[in-house]
Amino acid sequence: MTVPPYDHWAFDLDGTLVDVEPAYIHDVFGRVGDRLGYGFTDEQAETIWHGLGGVRNDQLEAWGVDVDAFWEAFHAEEDGQARAEATFLHDDAAVVGELEAPTVLVTHCQEHLTDPVLETLDIRDWFDAVVCCTPETGWKPDPEPVHMALHAAGARGGSGVLVGDGPQDVGAAWNAGLDGAHVERHGHERRGLCVVGDHRLEGVDELVQS
Repeated sequence: MTVPPYDHWAFDLDGTLVDVEPAYIHDVFGRVGDRLGYGFTDEQAETIWHGLGGVRNDQLEAWGVDVDAFWEAFHAEEDGQARAEATFLHDDAAVVGELEAPTVLVTHCQEHLTDPVLETLDIRDWFDAVVCCTPETGWKPDPEPVHMALHAAGARGGSGVLVGDGPQDVGAAWNAGLDGAHVERHGHERRGLCVVGDHRLEGVDELVQS
């Protein structure tokens, strides 16, 4: 296996390495909508879930949805094990398990959701450190959670890359002094914008060539 000359690797989780079945997304948003008295369409649910069209909170506000109330309801309706059972690993992401350099995960997915996913898919041992972003760590594109993960993994100096599916991932990479790689799972037209990074990928394995 030939890899680019990176001394350490960082990855986002949802939309980058894994995704969930659409039926799960629609079910969660149906229950969130019941709490809020708002009927989310399947398209709206997938737009927010995948971060299509830009900033999620801006999109919610444009639909007249109270942002704070939405996230409170959303977090209340998510169950870690149910989400894990509906989650699948992208085929092209399997190469991450073959990396021998320090490899970390930096995700906005909260710990009570991330842990069941990693355990169910049996990929926890792919990572030398996992950081689930919180208000205390900061949120990507803040570089602090990336620095925390790399420090925990013992990555010191050298070159690195962060691979993610959103502009906040590329921003976090650049702010942390890493290359930024964007993997597009939905196409630029559906996303509603073109994310420009040091690498533009259709699959994670494009950076880790056999």
